[in-house]
Amino acid sequence: MASRLHQKVALKDGKTQCKKMHVMLNSPVGRIEISGCGTGVHEIQFKENVLSQNRTKEASVTCEVCEGPEEMTEPLKQCTAWLQAYFCEPLMTEKLPMPPFHHPVFEQDSFTRQVLWTLLRDVKFGEAVSYKQLADLAGNSKAARAVGGAMRSNPVPIIIPCHRVICSSGQTGNYGGGTHLKQWLLSHEKHQKEKLAY
Repeated sequence: MASRLHQKVALKDGKTQCKKMHVMLNSPVGRIEISGCGTGVHEIQFKENVLSQNRTKEASVTCEVCEGPEEMTEPLKQCTAWLQAYFCEPLMTEKLPMPPFHHPVFEQDSFTRQVLWTLLRDVKFGEAVSYKQLADLAGNSKAARAVGGAMRSNPVPIIIPCHRVICSSGQTGNYGGGTHLKQWLLSHEKHQKEKLAY
């Protein structure tokens, strides 16, 4: 497993190498893998979804590290803490530092990057926005389909909340982790927001 936890990664430009590490979390939605280096988080991936219709395994009520290196980089620590707070104490996410990201999507000036940063900045916990509304917020009202493409390119779901982007009709729409996961995340946020209102 050690070779899987630490890997040297060459970026596309061939100039920069980083020591990639992996951390696995058991969460209420299943196993989540975080990969990153000392510079930032590379990706968040859903490895085992316990929410699909065919699954009989029960979901965890906590969010804990189940695999990972003994010494984590600061970005991995921050990402782990942020995800644990998201699932267990959502109010804390506003007080925690946002982990830095180290992925090519964020290193190039593109509409995708602009959409992802706009989503992170403007669509808050418990809110939802349509693809068209997000296109408007990102400065191109005719780019709703391109917003869908940006959501598919999001390397850090949950932190950059692509699950909060829904169809204009109110339907949830597609999601990389599956529609059951998207519905669960939206319901989780709605329920947590309602609890705070009381």
